[in-house]
Amino acid sequence: MDFSQDIQLENNRVLLRPLQTADFEALRPVAAAPELWAYTLTRADDPISLATYLTEATRGRQQQRRYPFLIIDKATGQVAGSTSYYNVEEADARLSIGYTWVGEAFQRSGLNRAAKHALLRHAFDVLGCERVELETDSRNLKSQQAMRRMGATEEGTLRSHRYTQGGIRRDTVIFSIIRPEWNMLRQTVFQQFEARG
Repeated sequence: MDFSQDIQLENNRVLLRPLQTADFEALRPVAAAPELWAYTLTRADDPISLATYLTEATRGRQQQRRYPFLIIDKATGQVAGSTSYYNVEEADARLSIGYTWVGEAFQRSGLNRAAKHALLRHAFDVLGCERVELETDSRNLKSQQAMRRMGATEEGTLRSHRYTQGGIRRDTVIFSIIRPEWNMLRQTVFQQFEARG
């Protein structure tokens, strides 16, 4: 994966473009809800933490550790949140999708699923991945349900896996989608997004 390339992904519902520190003002009202950050590794619900989040995300891209995207709802033209590729392992043909958050107004609207479709399609069809991983805090039942609904397979829980906010160690639930599953999921779960555009 070429981290220096500006990657733009889209389908009929969502546009993903590289996240920039200049997106601060557009993201500020979307990120302001504390509930969005209850189970995330960091917070971005106030101006200082949002600026830090954007700086870390763009630095991650420069260091080729993470490729962050801005999520734009094509139906309204509004900025809705952010998501990323990370743990890109070209030798093993796998990567992770995460650091995903969407504003409360966009939740349960299909926008997150549309974003996952665009990311999965690029991962499997362009980057040649054989496996895409997703992970979430074991306490985040909403996120786990969303991963199951989009056809990801729960593989297990990594106990005391990572530090999260406040220095607490969290258990992490791992999900995945592999290439043979993607070929089926794109025609079922993601069918509405398969029309290019």
